[in-house]
Amino acid sequence: MTPEDFRRIALELPGAVESAHMNHPDFRVNNKIFATLGYPDKACAMIKLPPGKQREFVELGHAAFSPVKGAWGKQGATTVELAKAREDTVRAALTLAWQSTSQKKRR
Repeated sequence: MTPEDFRRIALELPGAVESAHMNHPDFRVNNKIFATLGYPDKACAMIKLPPGKQREFVELGHAAFSPVKGAWGKQGATTVELAKAREDTVRAALTLAWQSTSQKKRR
């Protein structure tokens, strides 16, 4: 999977827009980030999964997925190594992140 593939899939989700945060492209719904491209490096992306779903992606042997180090990882931030990722798996993860983020109440 390439960064362009990741971007395309993220932007196919209803209401998703691309923005930027800390010099990385990010993808938002209702002005809340659900994914970031190029973090922690250009070969990776981050998907903000619900913690229980993060465990499922990591434990089911998806070698492309791992928790982000530290507190963010414990809250569901998940690194995706793009070269190891399958499009269908990334699409499923992005959809879960989008659903979870879009359902959160705005402050």
